[in-house]
Amino acid sequence: MTAIDAPTPEKGLAAAEADGPVLAADGTPLKRSLSRALRRQKIRAFLLVAPLLLFILVTFIIPIGNMLLRSIDNDIVSNTIPQTVVALEDWEYDSGEAPGEPVFEALYEDMLVATEAKIHTRLGSRLNYEQSGMSSLFRKTNERRLGRFEEGAPLAPQFADIDEDWLDPEVWFTIQSNSDPITAGYFLTAMDLRRTPDGIEAVPEFSAIYVKLFVRTIILSVTITFTCFLLGYPIAWLLSNLPSRSANLLLILVLLPFWTSLLVRTSAWKVILQQQGVINDLLVWIGLIDNAGRLALINNATGTVIAMTHILLPFMILPLYSVMKTIPPSYVRAAKSLGATDWTAFWRVYFPQSVPGIGAGAILVFILAIGYYITPELVGGTDGTFISNRIYYHISSSLNWGLAAALATILLVLVLALYWTYDKIVGIDNVKLG
Repeated sequence: MTAIDAPTPEKGLAAAEADGPVLAADGTPLKRSLSRALRRQKIRAFLLVAPLLLFILVTFIIPIGNMLLRSIDNDIVSNTIPQTVVALEDWEYDSGEAPGEPVFEALYEDMLVATEAKIHTRLGSRLNYEQSGMSSLFRKTNERRLGRFEEGAPLAPQFADIDEDWLDPEVWFTIQSNSDPITAGYFLTAMDLRRTPDGIEAVPEFSAIYVKLFVRTIILSVTITFTCFLLGYPIAWLLSNLPSRSANLLLILVLLPFWTSLLVRTSAWKVILQQQGVINDLLVWIGLIDNAGRLALINNATGTVIAMTHILLPFMILPLYSVMKTIPPSYVRAAKSLGATDWTAFWRVYFPQSVPGIGAGAILVFILAIGYYITPELVGGTDGTFISNRIYYHISSSLNWGLAAALATILLVLVLALYWTYDKIVGIDNVKLG
């Protein structure tokens, strides 16, 4: 009998049904009973994973989706001064003049409603992100001053009496260019660009900070990851080759930092690394440096790398240790018995088998490092802060959530791009935790 002619449950059931339906013990057709049992299994499996799916939806997908929406949301202009936005559609900045009286009439009607609802200051704060002075302009144009306007008189001069900036074409261009409900302005700012009447241009060099922060974040994160690898690989090798009793004792020492507050550890490094701290005092005492040449190890990139290497080192050691424990020592002994030197046996036999642990540790340390903001804030100064520090600033201090969302979105895309590149070069299948 060939494989094609071999009987299967489906063929057997079909053959049996040719002579009449096959019934289950309860009298229902067997095919319907099997379908019902399969459906119950699928429902049971879904209910088992439903809590996890709900958790991922609430804590991961929805917040990221909300962040993406905030980075392009810009409906405050069109919602606060809707008549003005419509009246501005036909105005052109190239005219070199402020818009005509119909626009000021629409602005007057909109501002009466906005000032009564106390939302005009929010609009000024939003536009102030695009042009300095807009917040002050809208605060001055309050309900009390609008109530003094002379009825029937031209409105443009009366707005100019409140502030002459109302006759500035730059002000009206800012309002017009930000009137769309969806904007790319936050992403332009995040890339050190701005929209001008002549098109998209780079911001002045003294204001260009975000691209530098992104580059610095990547460079320092890679440096921290590489430093953790250099320090963690020998420690993991030692742990995996020591007797169990000694290895467990040393492993407790590796895990000991997890039992101490992150803020306490960072503050300790702030004390140790300062110019009058322990390290500089020790170097002066042993004569490597003189008292006038104390090293600047704090409030710079050096302090960030040292402190974050100490904090993230266990995340490199643990994956390496778990993988190295699975490497049979007999492989290295076999290589040596065939004439290989210690270095050749390590490099050609042992190291390739530890690469999955290196990959897992590198990804773990890099992803954690790129999003840190507490440690760089405390020990990094102006040269050791990350883009995450700027995101935190816009969320907690400047309240520019749109720009913070745009920076976070770019950081997310950058991490995914690096992850994809790593997968293409190394292969994510080679990453293992043991």
